[in-house]
Amino acid sequence: MRYDRTIRLTSDFTTTVAAVREALAAQGFGILTEIDVTATLKAKLGHDMEDYLILGACNPPLAHQALDVDRTIGLLLPCNVVVRADGGETVVQALDPDTMVTLTGLPALQPVAEEAGRRLDAALAALRDGG
Repeated sequence: MRYDRTIRLTSDFTTTVAAVREALAAQGFGILTEIDVTATLKAKLGHDMEDYLILGACNPPLAHQALDVDRTIGLLLPCNVVVRADGGETVVQALDPDTMVTLTGLPALQPVAEEAGRRLDAALAALRDGG
C-alpha cells in the first residue's frame, strides 16, 4: 500500500523548503511542527545524513472535521510533509490522507481525506509547475 504523494524537484533544498511552506499556506495549511532530522541525528548520534526536514502541516477546518468523526484521529495528525535531498534533486513527500480512512476503517472520514488530498495535490502541483 502506498501512503505517500511524492514529487521530485531540481531546486535546492533551502529553496524547496521555502516554496513548500508557501504552497501549503496557499492551500490553507499551517506548519505546527518542524523536525530537522539531519540536525537531530547529528546532535544525538553524531550521524551525518542528507538534508531531511519533516513539516507537520495542518488545515484547521479539515482537522476539526476529522476530530469530530474520531477523536483518536489525532494520532494521525498533523499531515506530515517531508522535504529531503536525494542526489541532485529535492524530494517532497506528503502523507496520503486516504491513509486515515484505510487505517481507521471509518467511511465518515472519506470526505475529509478527499478534500485534504485535493489541497495537497494542488500544493504539490504548484511546486512541480514552479509556483
